[in-house]
Amino acid sequence: MLAETAKHSERTPKSLDYSSFRLRSLTPHMGAEVLDLDLANPLDAQQSRDLDDAFRDWKVLVFRDQAISRDQHKAFGRHFGMLHSHPMHKVGARGKDPEILPVITTQDSAYTAGDGWHTDVTCDPIPPMCSILRIEETPDGGGGDTLFANMALAYDLLSDAMKTFLSGLTAVHDGALPYLGAYKIEPPPGGYPKSEHPVVTVHPESGERILYINSGFTSHIKGLTPRESRGLLAMLFDHIATTPRIHCRVQWAPHTVTLWDNRCTQHHAVWDYYPECRRGERVSVLDDVAPTGV
Repeated sequence: MLAETAKHSERTPKSLDYSSFRLRSLTPHMGAEVLDLDLANPLDAQQSRDLDDAFRDWKVLVFRDQAISRDQHKAFGRHFGMLHSHPMHKVGARGKDPEILPVITTQDSAYTAGDGWHTDVTCDPIPPMCSILRIEETPDGGGGDTLFANMALAYDLLSDAMKTFLSGLTAVHDGALPYLGAYKIEPPPGGYPKSEHPVVTVHPESGERILYINSGFTSHIKGLTPRESRGLLAMLFDHIATTPRIHCRVQWAPHTVTLWDNRCTQHHAVWDYYPECRRGERVSVLDDVAPTGV
């Protein structure tokens, strides 16, 4: 396994010191709980600066005890940009509000959204830059956590030879893989989006190099034979799923809000609570530019 042979990555310690709120880290490399910030109120200038810095540095931010409304949820999302409309809204499969994605799993659900490692909607030509999930009901017996993976650290742990090989490659991301293949939702006229993105991207703010493929949407790597592409993707997907040191775990409670950077993370919603329920809503934010290669 790649992470067993690669050297440890040397990364600069992240700040927990912000003037307008406190942070409590989930892991040293990714994930933090934001304390003393009420998302029901508009952000002032200092809170806005601190939040942007913390979001860039920690990639996943968790806000507890946030009894916010749908409109307040969307207003918080608009701090980061225009809100995204999910492709499945076009076929009426995800609620009436195009800016809200219901995330609901009950004992009658055929599947739970996100039950597998993925990055949100990378089939779009310009995927969302971030997502914000608000959970209102959690399973009484526990479970329903979300795992996140740091894709900058996943890249760092690759061998130099593998980094060189991946540089310059392009992958195809196909919305039909999850939406039609897994969820069995008939596509809209013209089909679900399909896009090409670099296998290794550069984060536009931090400058980190990011391993940008995911098992939810990435169908194949261009320029390789089908067998080569399947083998390479299987190895990279295994690296992401079985390297615990690149992960952090968010445990949900009612009125928890989690914000994640969709440009440099993957996540996996664990469905370990059947037949109990988990309910929430998600907004995602449009990016300005498509992922950029090295």
